[in-house]
Amino acid sequence: MARYGMVIDLKRCIGCYGCQIACKAENFTPPGITWALVLKNEQGSFPAVRRLSLPMLCMHCAEPACEKVCPSGATVKEEDGTVTVDYETCIGCRYCMVACPYGSRYFNDRELNYYGDQRTPYEEVGADPPEGWESKPRRARCTGRVEKCDLCSHRREQELEPACVANCMAKARYFGDLDDPYSEVSRLVREKGGFQLNPELGTDPSVYYLPV
Repeated sequence: MARYGMVIDLKRCIGCYGCQIACKAENFTPPGITWALVLKNEQGSFPAVRRLSLPMLCMHCAEPACEKVCPSGATVKEEDGTVTVDYETCIGCRYCMVACPYGSRYFNDRELNYYGDQRTPYEEVGADPPEGWESKPRRARCTGRVEKCDLCSHRREQELEPACVANCMAKARYFGDLDDPYSEVSRLVREKGGFQLNPELGTDPSVYYLPV
């Protein structure tokens, strides 16, 4: 059985926000909601200053804290290791947002457009993807529910990489089966010292980082 995950090479990442924009464009996320977020931090003192970029997304934990507190059963750990939200079942209680130690969940409280009251053609597609739309996300746009990254499940069904991986200009992201010892992601974690964020919390994230 597979356990899909991601490896992000912090040495290769240039902090261009390409993953953040690609995710937003692919999943039609509204203003204020960014499933793939790039955090910036500066270390050192002038003139020896270094800026570090830390791409964040849902960690798709093997032991997801969000699933344990969901009263409606909307949050589910799938057989492939990814953690998803059933938007028809979610009641918007936001318990999962409190439980998630990585801040990877967002509450879509009301309908928002990028330019006033009128939707752009792009937003119209996001609200109601036409039949046969090649990259049709399961989410579309729904208010009053919690939403998050699902590693582009709609793309993976077509055997495509998640949008953030496919559009990383620095080739800093890798996607694959962590349970396969011969996969590229497993090899990178093993050979290059891949690490998880906050492993002491016991959630066992499926997103690993390669050190700078």
